[in-house]
Amino acid sequence: MRICVILEGCYPYVTGGVSSWMHQYIQAMPQHEFVVWALNADPSQNGKFRYKLPDNVVEVREVSLTDTLRGRRSGRPLRFDQEELKALRALVECGRPDWEVLFHIFQDRGISPAEFMASEYFVDILADICREKYPYTAFSDFFHTVRSMLMPLLHVMCSDVPEADVYHTIATGYAGILARLGRYRYKVPFLLTEHGIYTREREEEIIRANWVLPDFKDMWISFFYMLSSAAYDGATMVTSLFARAGRTQVEIGADPSKCRTVANGIHYNRFAGIPERKPGGKVQIGAILRLAPIKDVKTMLYAFAEVERNIQDVKLFIAGPEDDPEYALECRELMRQLRIKNAVFMGTINVLDYMGDFDFTVLSSISEGQPLSVLESFAAGRPCVTTDVGCCKELIYGEGEDRLGQAGYCVPPMQPHALARAMEDLCRNSARRLQMGRTGKQRAEKYFRHEDMIRNYLDTYDEVFRRWNGSL
Repeated sequence: MRICVILEGCYPYVTGGVSSWMHQYIQAMPQHEFVVWALNADPSQNGKFRYKLPDNVVEVREVSLTDTLRGRRSGRPLRFDQEELKALRALVECGRPDWEVLFHIFQDRGISPAEFMASEYFVDILADICREKYPYTAFSDFFHTVRSMLMPLLHVMCSDVPEADVYHTIATGYAGILARLGRYRYKVPFLLTEHGIYTREREEEIIRANWVLPDFKDMWISFFYMLSSAAYDGATMVTSLFARAGRTQVEIGADPSKCRTVANGIHYNRFAGIPERKPGGKVQIGAILRLAPIKDVKTMLYAFAEVERNIQDVKLFIAGPEDDPEYALECRELMRQLRIKNAVFMGTINVLDYMGDFDFTVLSSISEGQPLSVLESFAAGRPCVTTDVGCCKELIYGEGEDRLGQAGYCVPPMQPHALARAMEDLCRNSARRLQMGRTGKQRAEKYFRHEDMIRNYLDTYDEVFRRWNGSL
């Protein structure tokens, strides 16, 4: 089977998280060929891979969202029929366009985004929408907002499509559009797997963003909901990592009959042999993460400054790649301002080499799916303090048939005092720490093994093809 995996802003350009998951996923299926269709922000990223690609990756296609100036021109006068104009208008106003009609325009007819946006058709559509919905907004602001919104999307829709037996997108958004384009081009199914809920993440970013004019925040949010509906409607199956995420997908518009939960998995046996740390001496806390704003390392530092004032023998090890150098610099400056003495930034490490040195781990993210770092900590018998994002609460306390018990603490995000109290409790109570670590180890062994996850995805591919061929 030839599987085209579609990724946005992660593998193979950055390490950790979804990228690590994808790399291990491909390695675990040597019997299948993979095409990596990777979306990045800028052409300067092309070819700058952080992974040595597995031997069963037979092709890599790269699409740069800002590389929108390139493009073919048909050289013919533009003409659109009523069906095409209806689809184009629905696209511009972030409604529910007919994506097959749009693909016909920008793929089969070879219309370039620049041609369309320089046409009277585009200006007329904009003028109508502006009069109806933005009567008190400057047309120039509306024009440039819509243009900047649509250019990357139209560029994506003009992409050359690699051939595959099935397309597997690891998000909605632009990646979801590519998956639907693959379905259109080669008449094969696609599977959507979400690690986090892409649309909700973009919505939160836009609400906080300074670069979006207030008049157009709702429009930008509608734009990403439009992309998610294209992916949910076109996918043969939709998977999530945990039940709560699946319910959110249904709320956004996914058909419940298409939805499945396939939990993450880690290589349990790699971590299971790490011995427990005996109580006594300095308590060592590990934080395995990318140094990026979404991981909210600053809240962790504020919390640890409080821990350090209250507990004598404690040290924090922050380990992971510095994918955002500016944010990493801000974190170091904050550590200096807080006069933290017992914390260190380790950079990228081999987690297996260091997990045995930690008594427990901490994760202070403001958004997660089902974090691998927590599962790896559990497999090593280390409890974890997390924020209540993604399925972290379910990982810490268990859910459904899981009655194993508590494997750490889960606190509200962006609340350093609550995070500090939980960390202090694990520092002071070695017996509780060890018991929680053993519970986490049992949970990882029973529910989150990598081989089980791979088997579940292979079964999901089989179901995708049965559905596509009409036998379900």
